[in-house]
Amino acid sequence: MLESLSTRLQDVFRSLRGEVRLSEASVDAALREIRLALLEADVNFRVVKAFIDRVRAKAIGDEVLRSLSPAQQVVRIVRDEMLALFGDVTGGLTPDARSPRVVLMLGLQGSGKTTTSAKLAKWLVAQGKHPMLVSTDVRRPAAIQQLSVLAGQVGVRVHDPAGEMDPVVRASGALAQTKLLGFDTLIVDTAGRLHIDDELMAELEAIAGVVNPTDRLYVADAMTGQDAIRSAGEFNARMSAPGTGNGVTGVVLTKLDGDARGGAALSVVGVVGVPIAFVGVGERPQDFEPFHADRLVSRLLGMGDILTLIERAEGALDAESREKLEKKTRLDDFTLDDFADQLRTITKMGPLDQVLGMIPGLGAMKELNAQRAQVDGKQVGRVQAIISSMTIEERQDHQLLNGSRRKRIARGSGTSVEEVNRVLKQFVEMRKMLKTMSGAGGGLKGKQRLMGMLRGR
Repeated sequence: MLESLSTRLQDVFRSLRGEVRLSEASVDAALREIRLALLEADVNFRVVKAFIDRVRAKAIGDEVLRSLSPAQQVVRIVRDEMLALFGDVTGGLTPDARSPRVVLMLGLQGSGKTTTSAKLAKWLVAQGKHPMLVSTDVRRPAAIQQLSVLAGQVGVRVHDPAGEMDPVVRASGALAQTKLLGFDTLIVDTAGRLHIDDELMAELEAIAGVVNPTDRLYVADAMTGQDAIRSAGEFNARMSAPGTGNGVTGVVLTKLDGDARGGAALSVVGVVGVPIAFVGVGERPQDFEPFHADRLVSRLLGMGDILTLIERAEGALDAESREKLEKKTRLDDFTLDDFADQLRTITKMGPLDQVLGMIPGLGAMKELNAQRAQVDGKQVGRVQAIISSMTIEERQDHQLLNGSRRKRIARGSGTSVEEVNRVLKQFVEMRKMLKTMSGAGGGLKGKQRLMGMLRGR
């Protein structure tokens, strides 16, 4: 997520580590690099200018804390001002107590509204809610069918009256079904356009008139940079015009896991005046989360994102499994079966590069960038094949695995003795880390050992 910008910013902070104090010259030099990095990430020019002016005023003013080093001072100021770009609003849906809640999904064609509607439904289910989906996109070929397929994948009911092609009737019927069947949320997927036009706005106004939405989420492709921000601003202005409703309540940025032109995230509030509600961070249905400004800023500045990492780990590992693992670790009873289980858990948490990027100091370490690119999820399958080729006794006590047994396991798993040896070495490393590692292992060697395990080396 915004890896290029994160790397550039951290390079600037490293350049200040040798400074004894913050001089005006050193501040200006650092801010020139920060300004260039933000502009290259496609952050809005006016947002960048105002941001740099505020950082400079604080960095050379009286607000500098004497207890911090020059690099720490700049990081603190940059972090505070980045957080200010997003305002005080927390991501997610509006705090509306009305039931059923109605979420109207808005946006241009190709922004990912339909996929995002299904992801939002899955997220709501995880929060204990009971959503229903409906598509009012009667123009795009197979749009209604696409939503039905996605709804099936995430296990959510979809309202699809056979033969009904009036978007307003589809929306009103879905709301009636939502109330009748006791669902607490209705997500309305609307039609997109290649550009904002009167016909689109009239249709959306009619739909909004019958469902009275509590949330109007504008879905924007973060990869389109400032184009996404401009269209969101235009859309909000049109939706806020007299007679059209209350405007957009939040923005959903899709494809924020990509790196190109991702600076749109830093421009939304300042340019559009609307908070970021959710972000899409991958292709899987679960790669969708409420936006937390503090977490994004921490990752940009190389501080990691431990809270999101913990949330993903909790989602991948139930409470009973976590307690079992903690007990085994305390008793030094971590076996090869447990090792295979933990590898499966890691893959459930998302792409390995995302997981590693949440560990403080690990995501932006240049020494590990080349290694990270080589992370291969298929390696987990090979490790599991090797472990499955062992007997129950061997999985419970790895010290039984002498040379002849390792040859047998290699033949049974279709691998080599070298790979079997490597898996056993990884297993021993993980046993040690579970007992002694704090964070990512404390220092570069620990982090490289962790990366080596994930790469299968």
